[in-house]
Formats: sequence, C-alpha cells, structure tokens
Amino acid sequence: MGGKFKVAGLLMAGAVAGALTTMQLTAVARSSLAPLPLEELQQLAAVFGMVKNEYVEPVDEKKLISDAISGMVAGLDPHSQYFDKKSFKEFREGTTGKFVGIGIEMSMEDGLVKVVSPIEGSPAFRAGLRPGDLITRIDDTAVKGLSVDQAVKRMRGEPATKVQLTVFRKAESRSFPVTIIREEIRMQSVRARMIEPGYGWIRISLFQESTVADFVKKAEELYKQDPNLKGLVLDLRNDPGGLLEGAVAVSAAFLPSDVVVVSTNGQVADSRATYRASPEYYARRGGDPLRSLPAAMKKVPLVVLVNEGSASASEIVAGALQDHKRATIMGAQTFGKGSVQTVRPLSAETALKITTARYYTPNGRTIQATGIVPDVWLDETAEGNVFAALRMREADLEKHLQGADEKKGTPEDKAREKAREEARAKLEEQMAKTKEPPKPLPEFGTPEDFPLMQALNQLRGQPVMVSKTASERKAEAPAAK
Repeated sequence: MGGKFKVAGLLMAGAVAGALTTMQLTAVARSSLAPLPLEELQQLAAVFGMVKNEYVEPVDEKKLISDAISGMVAGLDPHSQYFDKKSFKEFREGTTGKFVGIGIEMSMEDGLVKVVSPIEGSPAFRAGLRPGDLITRIDDTAVKGLSVDQAVKRMRGEPATKVQLTVFRKAESRSFPVTIIREEIRMQSVRARMIEPGYGWIRISLFQESTVADFVKKAEELYKQDPNLKGLVLDLRNDPGGLLEGAVAVSAAFLPSDVVVVSTNGQVADSRATYRASPEYYARRGGDPLRSLPAAMKKVPLVVLVNEGSASASEIVAGALQDHKRATIMGAQTFGKGSVQTVRPLSAETALKITTARYYTPNGRTIQATGIVPDVWLDETAEGNVFAALRMREADLEKHLQGADEKKGTPEDKAREKAREEARAKLEEQMAKTKEPPKPLPEFGTPEDFPLMQALNQLRGQPVMVSKTASERKAEAPAAK
C-alpha cells in the first residue's frame, strides 16, 4: 500500500491466511500435456548450466529450479503461486484452520499487539488474556517496531513449547508476564451475537474447511436465543475469500433449493461448471451440513455488509444473494476478484496454485476488476471514510486479469491512484500535526461499528445514513470526447 503507515486487518496470531483466493483443491493433475516448446526449453537448460557453472559462488540446484518455477508462475497474475515446502505448509494451515500458536484474534494498536479476542478454549483463553489487552514483549523482544507478520511468527512455534508475553492491561493500568504453552489451535472463522433483541449478526472472516460447520453452529445458537428473529446481518467485510464450496454452502443457507449460486468458465472442461444451492455442490462427505438450520433462515430479512476488503468467496456470496434479491447489500464496492484458483500438488510437499477460471454471478455478471456494487452505500464512520481510498483493489494490482471490456491505463486508473495519494497525504499531514496515527476504526460487531448500526436501521425500517460521496468504480472509463 505504501505510505508511512499500514492499516492492520484482523489477523490470527500464528495463522498465515491465503488471502484473496477462491480455491478448489484437487489431488490429480491432468495427464494430457500440450506440445513443449523445445527451443525455449533448451535455452532454459542453457541458462541453468551457465548459472550453475559460472556464477561467482556455488548455487544450490534445487533452489535454482524452485526460483525458475516461481518466476514462471508469478508472471501470470497476482494470485497464481508456486508453493515450496514451507509456503505449502502455511497454505494448508490457512485453509484447514489449524495452526500451532497461542490462540488469539489480534490487531495492532500504537505499534503493539492488541488482543481482539482470545479463542475460546485456547491457551491464551485459559491464561486469562482479555479483549483489549496489549502485548508489549514476546519473550525478550519488544513488540514496538515489529511488523504484524513478525509478531505473529514470534508467537507461533512448535507444540508444547513456551512463549512468555508481557501484557499491559489498560483497565487496571498494570503490566504483567504471562507464560503460555503453544498448542494446535483451530481458527474460528465465524463469530455471531445478538445485536439487540430480535436481530442477529454473523461475521465470516475467512472461508476455510471449518467455516460451514462453524456457520451452522453459530446460526443455531442465534435461533435458540430467539426463534423468531426479525432480521439478520451477514458481515463479510475484510473477508479475503477461501474455499469455493464454503461460499456455495453459505449462499445456499439463505437461498431456495437448487437455484444457481455461481458459475465458472475457463480454458479446460473441468473449469467450466455451475454450482447450485444443493448439497451435491458443497457437501464434502455424508449428508447436508445445512440440514439442521431452521427453515426460517430462508425467509429472514437479510443485510450483507461488504467493503473494499471483501474478495473472492465473499463476493460470490454477495453476488448470489444480490442477484436473487434475497438480501440488501450494504457498504462499499468490493475488491473485484472474479477468478478461481486450483491447487494441484506437484509432490507430497510442493504444489501449484494456478488461476483456472473466471466466476460469474447467477445473472451472468463477471465482477473481475469491478466488484459487487452495494445496493446501499455506507461510509466507514458517521464522519465519512478514513481508510477506504487507501485500500488496494483487484484493478490496482499489477498483471491482474482483465475484466469485461476493461482497458488498463485508462483515466480512471489514474484517478484511483490520485485519490489514494491524496488520502495518504491527508492522513500523513494529520499525523504530522497530532504526532499520533489516525484513530483505528471500531471493532466489527460493537455498538460503535457505524456500518453495522446502519444495517440494523435498514432491518428495522428506520432511516439509514447513506454515503454522500461514494461512487461506483467501473472497470472501464468512457473515452473523453
């Protein structure tokens, strides 16, 4: 993103999420190969030989091959990737929702790790960490000055190993040490609560293997609290995507049986498919994982909250519910990642994540490089947007797949970049005057969460404070006349 500061999203301590990806996992690579360009391959072999024999220092052969594959794939688009042993392990942890760590949802505040919420039953939960606690030291290392990734890596480790944290608790104005033994943590990608009597909130932060089961559990808990829910908010803000089947299942929870959720189209036959709101399209094994959901979920008034960080699988859900007129989409225009990645193992420890298809909403819309445009535009706060212009979207990424009729390098591309630079300059000027970073946005799901309160007003039939400044960002700007 650039600039002197970064906006830290909600992260899981010890988790490395595979962001901005809608994925299909496949264990079998196709056996039919196109004819190989022999002359170019001979050049590749010649370069390999020259580097191996003539480079100033000895070079590891396996690293040369790995780097060559990485470079080949990186030149395709921002989402295709070669997984070596380490990155493949991290990728699998992100999709399975399991990792070794202490078990907190975290963000950064004033350069420190802020505990958003300890995961129930985790080592951090049992050690008594509370929401709002600030971690100032990890073992002997001060957190101030560490990046989010660096802090996360220091809290990760091997099972049964110890990590000592120094915690500052604002409410008690004291610091104290906590020793925690790391263990395998199961990420919670779904949270839920009653906003007020009659109205529920379900937040999905990532579509992973456990998401559908967690979603069903949280929805059932809400209906146990109030079997006659008047409205529901499905919060997909900053949800970067994940597994395609999870998006299909969550959509199916609210849609009539067997309607189209999403379709895909690519170069090869197995990338052309239509996914419907039926168990055969999202159930991995056994019966329908949605079978225990109350029938009322098919009819409950529904608002879906999205923003510029809602990408891929979350856009599939928003697009399906919008096209079927099942929900009111509120917030900001989404990221615009309308492509599917397939993971094809190359060995037991390496794999290729490659873009194999574009996806289309039930009405045949492709949102590649444009995104889902909300029915009701909302700002981040009652005073307006703070970070929205700084967030990168698919259309801003180098080598992104072109959307329908998109022309790169248009005046609108330049206008987007100019808006980001102006917003960045404004915030940096503010920081220079106040000597403090901009105030972070309130935590999602709290009474201070402005878009959530507007979604609640929409469900109640009360006035909504609609954005007066937001406008649609199209993939192609009309030529000047």
